[in-house]
Amino acid sequence: MDQSSGRIYSFHFIMLCLSNALFSASFNMLLPELPGYLSSMGGAQYKGYILALFTLMAGLSRPFSGKLTDTVGRVPVMIFGSVVCVVCSLLYPLVSSVAAFLLLRFFHGFSTGFKPTGTAAYVSDIVPANRRAEAMGMVGLFSTIGMAVGPAIGGTISPIWGITVMFQVSAVFALLSVVILAGGMRETLPNKQPFSFSALKISKNELFEPLVLAPVIITFLTYLSYGVLFTIIPDFSSYLGIHNKGLFYTYFTASSIGIRLLAGKVSDKYGRLPILKLSSTIMAFAVFILAISTTPAMMLTAAVIYGISVGLNSPAVTAWTVDLGNPLYKGRALASMYIAMEAGIGLGAYLSVFVYRNDPHLFPTTFYWTAGVTLLASVYLLFIYPNRQPQVVK
Repeated sequence: MDQSSGRIYSFHFIMLCLSNALFSASFNMLLPELPGYLSSMGGAQYKGYILALFTLMAGLSRPFSGKLTDTVGRVPVMIFGSVVCVVCSLLYPLVSSVAAFLLLRFFHGFSTGFKPTGTAAYVSDIVPANRRAEAMGMVGLFSTIGMAVGPAIGGTISPIWGITVMFQVSAVFALLSVVILAGGMRETLPNKQPFSFSALKISKNELFEPLVLAPVIITFLTYLSYGVLFTIIPDFSSYLGIHNKGLFYTYFTASSIGIRLLAGKVSDKYGRLPILKLSSTIMAFAVFILAISTTPAMMLTAAVIYGISVGLNSPAVTAWTVDLGNPLYKGRALASMYIAMEAGIGLGAYLSVFVYRNDPHLFPTTFYWTAGVTLLASVYLLFIYPNRQPQVVK
């Protein structure tokens, strides 16, 4: 597609944003109800695996989605990710054992292992480089909207019509995403190859794109805090007397949506590095506020600030990954970044449980070390990255 026009809001871009919102709403719709559903099977002690298994499969599938994005095409990879959501949502009501549920949840992770990789590569193909972060921010905005409305839809449907209907509605949302992709999106990968099982063979050099080491490091360090917060914030909310454990996420999501409208434009104008330095510092400050929070107001203030930092960080680091990566292997570069994201979230979730140990007195300690790790991203960008061999931004 022609990128020379300088515009990003084409028909294909708008359809891609809509597809992203539907896809995000589909799997996020299930999150509030899955713990109770698993508990009804007798698997209450395995609730922590609901996110862990999903994230694990997403990470394991990234090298494959990256290679297929660069060979078979962006659109087939996106379609596969959405189809996985359709199939898994329809299968959840049919499983009756804890083991079958956990296995299905594991395979559901293929969805986010594939769809975002193809989406980001597609966006980078159809928008001009000088508006890349703005475009990434807008696509991320629609994903965040789906993340916000999905749980609300699921939480409304399930008590009234039952959880089976909720699973079916989730499948419909994912199916609509597939329809948009299959019916209106033209492939942007030149010289695409037909799928063959040999394409699933991953060599060592296809596991990671070394040109994007810097954004990978920043992604890992910043998303570790995401894993920590989304694991222990419900307990911290109860500790501070907040009955609605989702209130933190509401404030976080609202501020993230608000800042994404401008964050990408700022990154395109002033560069990736200044925005990433700023966003990682703000993120560390937000977590520090959590460490000293003694009232709901302080915690929700931290949520707003944290949402701003994520809204600044996400489009900038995604665009930077594309900037630095080999244009022939955008999928591999983006897959490397997403692997770092999932590794950061997973390690953060694990370490938070290890440090916190269900002891409210250890909340400050958990947040303090998390803020320190997050601040390492700023330290890296300020003092370590400038001393590396300069890399040309394409």
